[in-house]
Amino acid sequence: SSKREWKPLEDRSCTDIPWLLLFILFCIGMGFICGFSIATGAAARLVSGYDSYGNICGQKNAKLEAIPNSGMDHTHRKYVFFLDPCNLDLINRKIKSIALCVTACPRQELKTLSDVQKFAEMNGSALCSYNLKPSEYTTSSKASVLCPKLPVPASAPIPFFHRCAPVNISCYAKFAEALITFVSDNSVLHRLISGVMTSKEIILGLCLLSLVLSMILMVIIRYISRVLVWILTILVILGSLGGTGVLWWLYAKQRRSPKETVIPEQLQIAEDNLRALLIYAISATVFTVILFLIMLVMRKRVALTIALFHVAGKVFIHLPLLVFQPFWTFFALVLFWAYWIMTLLFLGTAGSAVQN
Repeated sequence: SSKREWKPLEDRSCTDIPWLLLFILFCIGMGFICGFSIATGAAARLVSGYDSYGNICGQKNAKLEAIPNSGMDHTHRKYVFFLDPCNLDLINRKIKSIALCVTACPRQELKTLSDVQKFAEMNGSALCSYNLKPSEYTTSSKASVLCPKLPVPASAPIPFFHRCAPVNISCYAKFAEALITFVSDNSVLHRLISGVMTSKEIILGLCLLSLVLSMILMVIIRYISRVLVWILTILVILGSLGGTGVLWWLYAKQRRSPKETVIPEQLQIAEDNLRALLIYAISATVFTVILFLIMLVMRKRVALTIALFHVAGKVFIHLPLLVFQPFWTFFALVLFWAYWIMTLLFLGTAGSAVQN
């Protein structure tokens, strides 16, 4: 009918004030958690590492009550060295070995205590316990306990984390074997990983296809906005009906298939698949019914939707860089998650050192 007089600058007002206040409180709480974790955390424990006596490598340390060898000056000892680096405790996710702060990691394999002694004399890096002098490595009766397990594997410091890690990957054979055994024994996890690995090309292809179709849609939205709304509405309805029908057909087909032809090892998998198809089919049916009801109630809003699409098309023509907005949003979310991971690591190192 008559064209409405539009006065955006006069009609504008603040909206959603309660939610804005709630969001401000959330940001304050987020900053408080981050500040608390930085104030109480000890990131140096995570980055620089520490020995078995609570000393952080690469700095001077305060004496801990009733803890021997604590409070040492490790300013020149910047790397964590494990006497038995291949002894992994998979349950507690740590290395079952005494850890020392050393000046340098042994880059070559040391086969005897004499080699360990020569390494200490040449590099100034004592690989045995602090209570043992390098000159006593080959003479002391306690050398077999206080010195690293022979042969000492060649190792190199992990970048940014200052741990001497063996360069020979066979050292981690036990860990790899336990991980493979865990994945193989966990049937659900095994099927999930195998399903993703089998369909990785399809998953990646569909992600790229959806990105391309979205770009194309933003281009053609300017020219066929009126028809596009009806096309999308019809496609959504047909897709919901078709998907629901296919799921019920697969469920009926799977249920009618004779179980005698299935080998006993695959019987549980077949039952799980049948149950999953039933859940998917029921969920798709409920979604389709809700979608039909929404379409029925909102059918008079189609004209408004067409107008919005038309305006959106003009916006993309005048501001083409809006196409890249999802990428900036994704990048901002990555930075946000990196911020929270940093906060989590600070919280994980909070507290005072205790004897364990």
